[in-house]
Amino acid sequence: MKKMNLTLEDLRKQIDALDLEILGLLNRRAELVIEVGHVKSKEQKEFYVPDREREIFKRLTENNNGPFPNNALKNVFREIMSASLSLEKPLKIAFLGPAATFTHQACIQHFGLSGDFVPKKDIADVFDDVEKGRADFGVVPIENTTEGVVSHTLDMFVSSQLKISAEVMLEISLALLNKTGKISDIVKVCSHPNPLAQSRNWIKNNLPNALVFDVSSTAMAAQMAAEDTAIAAISSPAAANLYDLRIVEQNIQDNANNFTRFLIISKNGVPKKTGSDKTSLVFAIKDAPGALYSMLKPFASRDINLTKIESRPLKTKAWEYVFYVDLDGHISDEKVKEAIAELDHSCSFLKVLGSYPKSIQS
Repeated sequence: MKKMNLTLEDLRKQIDALDLEILGLLNRRAELVIEVGHVKSKEQKEFYVPDREREIFKRLTENNNGPFPNNALKNVFREIMSASLSLEKPLKIAFLGPAATFTHQACIQHFGLSGDFVPKKDIADVFDDVEKGRADFGVVPIENTTEGVVSHTLDMFVSSQLKISAEVMLEISLALLNKTGKISDIVKVCSHPNPLAQSRNWIKNNLPNALVFDVSSTAMAAQMAAEDTAIAAISSPAAANLYDLRIVEQNIQDNANNFTRFLIISKNGVPKKTGSDKTSLVFAIKDAPGALYSMLKPFASRDINLTKIESRPLKTKAWEYVFYVDLDGHISDEKVKEAIAELDHSCSFLKVLGSYPKSIQS
């Protein structure tokens, strides 16, 4: 069959018709979602199921023949599922604020734009809101590839009963922002201590005479820059629009491979096994010869990969420590259960913080 030569107007008419079809399908999907919400409410099931979303993403990307790219497909359906979930039950998510911080970006990346995001002043407040039911979920930073762990988050898990429901891996792109967009106007540079450390060499090489100040968040730095032309903020590029600032320079982080990992915390049970899962533990080992060996042996003997080991002082006892471990596998895996049971014999305290799907980096 001979291919027709369509005009621009003809092509646009076809696109408009397809848009209406998509709209109709979205509303049909929304009607089904509302029915799902009724069933979940009647059967007292959890409204948000992260492993179900992962299944949807996996099925769609595996069946996508293009030319629509998979990364864009995931973003589109992230928002479709976010809006759909708000029809079932609007989610309230507490996060380490204020708005336009990287934790806020992690919230949007995981929950989509339809979540009800509540900024909190510190990590303890995020845990408190979730524990007391003022929020369904919390989002807190746990570690950065350049600056290491966020110790306050680790410490909170010792006494908290909350579980890890999911993780988010966010690429950190730092920008230098000020009111004028001119580097010559900058006298002071402000940011949270972590972004300042992550861009230390860039500041030294490009603003050697600038005064550098720590503030409570990247968003607070942006707010200060919006009020004083002599101040520049190191923040996310997204903060420029929110605070009416101009980008002086982008990607000023010293390490190009700069990621921060965030945890989604909740009262919910353990998500179903997906086949690509991570389990997190916190425990204290009894002080005895070979204690470290006894901690590692249950995992090594079963070929379980430990992806992270971190120690922190046990604040209730001097010179004793708790250990945080991330391992590959799900708590329902027989060898993981066996390893944890064996480890428990050597521990004065042990808690499984959660088994959850590994983050999929876009």
